[in-house]
Amino acid sequence: MIFKVYYQESIKEVPVRENTKTLFIEGESVRDVRSKIADRGFNVEFVQEVTGAHLNYELQNEDYKVLEK
Repeated sequence: MIFKVYYQESIKEVPVRENTKTLFIEGESVRDVRSKIADRGFNVEFVQEVTGAHLNYELQNEDYKVLEK
């Protein structure tokens, strides 16, 4: 499954919408995804499974890249 992770680059950073970044990562569950990126020091706001029409929409984005861990 593909998940979209919304995060701030620093764990000390307060979540502000304008500074939120996203990345895509493959995983079995939300817990699996969080464990894969735990060592990066991100302040993870939200992890969302991406399927169906939403995935098709994201695939059209030129910045779409799946993080491999």
